[in-house]
Amino acid sequence: MVDATENFGPGEEITHLIHSKHPLTWVTSPDLFTCAGCKEYGAGERFACQQCDFQLHHFCAHSAPLLINHPLHPHHQLVFHSKPKQAKGGIMPWPRCDICGKSSKGFTYRCRVCSFQMHPCCALLSTQIDLPIHPHPIKLSNTSGDATTCGECNKSKRPGRMYRCTVCEYHLHAVCAKTLVNGLHANGITAPEKPSMLGAAARLASQVVIEFIGGLIEGLGEGMGEVLVQNIARGRWTRRSTRLR
Repeated sequence: MVDATENFGPGEEITHLIHSKHPLTWVTSPDLFTCAGCKEYGAGERFACQQCDFQLHHFCAHSAPLLINHPLHPHHQLVFHSKPKQAKGGIMPWPRCDICGKSSKGFTYRCRVCSFQMHPCCALLSTQIDLPIHPHPIKLSNTSGDATTCGECNKSKRPGRMYRCTVCEYHLHAVCAKTLVNGLHANGITAPEKPSMLGAAARLASQVVIEFIGGLIEGLGEGMGEVLVQNIARGRWTRRSTRLR
């Protein structure tokens, strides 16, 4: 695995382009956090703002602008992008990382020649890794979506690539291997559960309604728009009051 802590350490203070109003300080905390750069989970070492709730993985804070001959994609250069590439259509707005299979919602490395992309965290992995949880080196399989049970999460079919031990047939999902580089495993944190699909759908529907009303207000004019919103709110309250009687 790539060493992302070679040139900096605890107490270092930096200014990052996506949070230039406040300096970021290298700190270590066992608490779980969501990186403001790649939108992935992390724990342990990080760069944090002391004035607001902004935190970056240490490797995201120092992401190289260009990766050449990376072992996971050696044929083409990979360019760092601070914003994700959204799909043009369909119900899945975020493209998936070609290594872990999870959605790419923030910082990504993308290939300009082909469609390959991966998270900065996945860029710390390699074709062969040594693990503290397994006595033998494990190698990245050439196929994805293997039905073999993962030795870490005890699940079989998951998106993304899989590592395999050629000595004892131990298998590990790439998404599970990420917990060894993002600090979760070192701090005893298991991967948080995914949010409820119903809750996500409800939030999406609410956002669509809000954006529709906002566009309608803009089209009608401020005066008529305010009346429309007031009538909608009054109607919702009236129905709620009727049910409570």
